[in-house]
Amino acid sequence: MSQRGTSVPPGIAAAYDPDRFRKDGHALIEAIADQLARWHAGEGRVLPWTAPDAARAEWATQPLSGGELIADLATVLERSTALAHPQCMAHQVPPPLPGAVLAETVAALLNNGMAVYEMGPAAVPIELAVIDFLCGKLGFATGAGGVLTSGGSLGNLTALLAMRQAHAGFDVWKDGAHAGPPLAVITSNEAHYSVARTLGIMGWGEGGAIAAKVDAGHRLTAGAVATALRDARDRGRRVIGIVAAAGSTATGAFDPLGELADLAAAENLWLHVDAAHGGGVALSTEHRAKLAGIERADSVVWDMHKLLMMPALVTAVLFKREAHAYEAFAQRASYLFADARPETHWWDLGTRTLECTKRAMAIELWTALRAHGEAWFGAVIDRQVALTRAFAHKLAAAPDFELLHPPELNIVCYRMRGVDNRALRQRVVEDGRWYIVGTELGDAYWLRSTIMNPLIEEDDFDRLLAHLRHLRALCR
Repeated sequence: MSQRGTSVPPGIAAAYDPDRFRKDGHALIEAIADQLARWHAGEGRVLPWTAPDAARAEWATQPLSGGELIADLATVLERSTALAHPQCMAHQVPPPLPGAVLAETVAALLNNGMAVYEMGPAAVPIELAVIDFLCGKLGFATGAGGVLTSGGSLGNLTALLAMRQAHAGFDVWKDGAHAGPPLAVITSNEAHYSVARTLGIMGWGEGGAIAAKVDAGHRLTAGAVATALRDARDRGRRVIGIVAAAGSTATGAFDPLGELADLAAAENLWLHVDAAHGGGVALSTEHRAKLAGIERADSVVWDMHKLLMMPALVTAVLFKREAHAYEAFAQRASYLFADARPETHWWDLGTRTLECTKRAMAIELWTALRAHGEAWFGAVIDRQVALTRAFAHKLAAAPDFELLHPPELNIVCYRMRGVDNRALRQRVVEDGRWYIVGTELGDAYWLRSTIMNPLIEEDDFDRLLAHLRHLRALCR
């Protein structure tokens, strides 16, 4: 009997050798930990800026053979945007919890697709346990359910497809998108772009998203929705849903979900809450009340790769009635799923999502909750909000800055007086020592910072303002 493995070509065997993996793994963890320590110490640039055309040309010259794995990965670390650096205050993406990064490594090695239970005998029940936990934190009653998917944009698509199937009044999967009257949802004029994009994909056209104006606090109110609803009906649109925000992308605002739920119930509308950013406050005893009314929503999207500090992408699409989870993608695939109603084979998650070879993404959050406990996440969120409020206080006290309004969560919008803030922001990016972003609200451009890193300290905000003042002279 031949010894197993002797027939495998040496080059292939070497690439899969566990001892080589162990050696490379130790070296890579050392390199990552060293880089992480430098970032935590505030060393180096947050954004090692290179003009796009020059960067493309530089990386294109690298030959796709003859590289050294650890050295190449170390170069990628050094040349990338450093979310773990305390001077990174830009997008709604966290420095991921290191333990969750290790969990993702295990999930990547397993590479278990999540469409059917037999491909994920550990990951599928873990995901279902995580879904049950998240539904419970939102206050959903027994009978709720959902699925994890890759990002809030895909999550919104999944939820709104389920809404369409439940409220269109005709079978869209069977008869097509135009088998009934033109459909629409009402959302705010500051809703995430994925909502309008989703409705376009669904074939509803530009009229599918009816934008209601937000109030002075950048919130979508029931009064504004009622006005938009009347206008839509006058134009012959059949409105079937409301899309609200819990922690909006632009300002972090929370819509009055209770008011909107009352209106949705009275008008027989589906209420979808985009809580991609703000859903995490469900784990904070201090800020949980911001989500009051969310338990009455028909569907909720909640990103774990925002306030829950997971590596991107991990998004929950949650339904008050689990049956709706199967209606978004009401199709059959005999080579994967049993020839039966999907809810009778709840263990095959591919019936709930567009994705087939879906990452085993629940492992990250499940292990993090077990390792750190729910209270740890609440403490992180509380610190992020407290830091943001401290930053807002400094902005309000600075005569050369203007604060948009007191922040509700961990997003703050502001601008420097007497300067082109768009040009100032570009200077910040090209300088690279700090990283902030910007947003257009109405006719004005505002600088925008999201405080995602719980290792930031209050004096970092003083240094950011000093940096902006230093760059101001270059923008005149």
